[in-house]
Amino acid sequence: MDAITRMRCFIQVVDSSGFSAAAREMGRSKALVSKYVGELEDELGVRLLNRTTRQVSLTEVGEAYYKEAAEILQRIDDLQASVQSSHQEVRGRLRVSAPRSMEMLDRAMMEFVVRYPEIYLDLRLEDRFVDLVEEGFDIAVRVTQLEDSSLIARKVAPIRTVVCASPQAIEKYGTPNVPSDLASRPCIIDTNYRFKQNWAFEVDGERQSVAVKGPVEVNSGSAAREAALCHLGFLRAPLFFIYEDIEKGDLKIILESYEEPTPGIYAVYPHRRHLSAKVRAFVDFLVEWSSKNPGC
Repeated sequence: MDAITRMRCFIQVVDSSGFSAAAREMGRSKALVSKYVGELEDELGVRLLNRTTRQVSLTEVGEAYYKEAAEILQRIDDLQASVQSSHQEVRGRLRVSAPRSMEMLDRAMMEFVVRYPEIYLDLRLEDRFVDLVEEGFDIAVRVTQLEDSSLIARKVAPIRTVVCASPQAIEKYGTPNVPSDLASRPCIIDTNYRFKQNWAFEVDGERQSVAVKGPVEVNSGSAAREAALCHLGFLRAPLFFIYEDIEKGDLKIILESYEEPTPGIYAVYPHRRHLSAKVRAFVDFLVEWSSKNPGC
């Protein structure tokens, strides 16, 4: 039995939360799936799973192996699917979830429909994490780190979160030299983002959180941007959202050396195997489009 098959069995057991469910999913017997996972552990010389009569859970080394193995299998599946998809049509209903604050990708999604006129795009913009399987979405576009191991994510673009203000606001309130200076200056709060009133920075290699407040608190990225352009204070936002304002000089980035590493924009979908041509084409298109747009 080859290593790839053993690896697939292990991944399926984790994704299915058990040997019986994995066996049904793969069309194999439970004993055979258990045998393959056992052979994988013997080959590696480590225990990947903790087994009880009711459930299985990953060991610490098993969790690390799962992440790496899932990526390897994804590349293999992508390679095979890319060959097969050349003979498949990109068509049908594509149901996509994305946050309202990502208007910069609206153009990309419409250009995707232009390229593939047989696609019917059902785009839902809402600021919450939808359950892809439960709510019937094909894919979600998120600014996040993948936390649910049952979901598969592909990085669409890097993302940089910056603190900025208009030159007039900087002149009025002074330039913050260190992150803690923001605590005594007016800040614009965009509640769409998890950081809200607590803005995190990297100071001397350590994470530092600064509690901020100000004259505007709003759950709209557009409104928060307008507040910054009206010189009402300092704004923290993804660079892609204010890129044109920075280029024109209407907003200026500050505290660049203290920026905390942030996750990227990810396309998230629920299944690794047999990815449809329309979903694969959509993800590939977003990656291609983002690489050509520096605002991302």
